[in-house]
Amino acid sequence: MDRTDRAILDQLLRDAHLTNTELADRVGLTPSPCLRRVRRLEEQGVILGYHARIDPAAIGRAFQVHVEFELADQGYRTVAAFEAALVAFEQVVEARRMFGQPDYLALVAVEDLPTYERFMTQELMALPGLGRLQSRFAMKTLKSDLSRM
Repeated sequence: MDRTDRAILDQLLRDAHLTNTELADRVGLTPSPCLRRVRRLEEQGVILGYHARIDPAAIGRAFQVHVEFELADQGYRTVAAFEAALVAFEQVVEARRMFGQPDYLALVAVEDLPTYERFMTQELMALPGLGRLQSRFAMKTLKSDLSRM
């Protein structure tokens, strides 16, 4: 990956809605070689997709909770069942298996506190192999720029 590829990626991170002609102008290429580079970056798996940033409140997802999970049983079947059940929930927008404690960390996005309370008690607390669950609510988001990763 050279400087031009990095410039293309930087521009797409800023605005994935750019036309190829606009992108080419911004990185100092003509449209044809620019498009070839973008296609190559897509084929190589560098560009994983194009996404719209949506206001969570507009779709009933403004209340976000970081949830920590510890399993009571670390057996292969329990872990597989837990992971499959966790990622199946549409309310779980991100899930990570961690080294050390907690075993898992998830980001849950719902409309409000009562909705989260119902989801937690009826769904999350029923996950297979669950030993302990802890919810953490952010007081304030200082920075959120996952698109830059």
